[in-house]
Amino acid sequence: MSLRKTILATGEYYHIYNRSVQKLPIFNGKLECNQFLESVGYYSQSNPPVKFSAYRKNRERYPIVLENKIVTVVNYCLIPNHFHFTLCQNTEGGIKEFISKISNSYAHYFNIKNKNIGPVFENNFQAVHIETNEQLIHLSVYIHLNPVTSFLVEKPEDYLYSSYRSYIGLETSKIINPSVVLDQYSSIEDYKKLVMEQKEDQRMRDKIKHPVLE
Repeated sequence: MSLRKTILATGEYYHIYNRSVQKLPIFNGKLECNQFLESVGYYSQSNPPVKFSAYRKNRERYPIVLENKIVTVVNYCLIPNHFHFTLCQNTEGGIKEFISKISNSYAHYFNIKNKNIGPVFENNFQAVHIETNEQLIHLSVYIHLNPVTSFLVEKPEDYLYSSYRSYIGLETSKIINPSVVLDQYSSIEDYKKLVMEQKEDQRMRDKIKHPVLE
């Protein structure tokens, strides 16, 4: 395993992403996406008492304690063969621990469900340090437009497996803390306007980056 070039520092924000081996689809619908997202909430807490599989069998016995989270999830998106997060690391080694646990837990679930053997995600997740507030805002828009860029939906609010619906008040989420982004806008409508203004530009940039072969 190669050494990580980006230092993961406590109190800093990062774009964290990873994809499946051979870019195979691993988030194929409601059941799989909800399994992964529930583990995100569970493993963001400090010192979870049991493995996620045991927690799911008896949720009442192991209530999630979110006062001392190892990471703060600012936003997220699941695409069929990869995931994106904006994370703030709250404790030393928190991001590495968090990504390791959610990835290993989901790989175990996915392999049992599909009778597979072997890794599900690529070895090293990718991490980009967010150095400015402008980067933080741009990343939020980028992540929430990912399903649109990938032509999975036409409008970001129609995609069920990103934090965008929670950002604009269509649903609530115990997973994320969007205040670092939304508190910079006078209204949710202002944030929605920003996202929609970037929609076609992001699609065009993605086409230039990944041209379709004739």
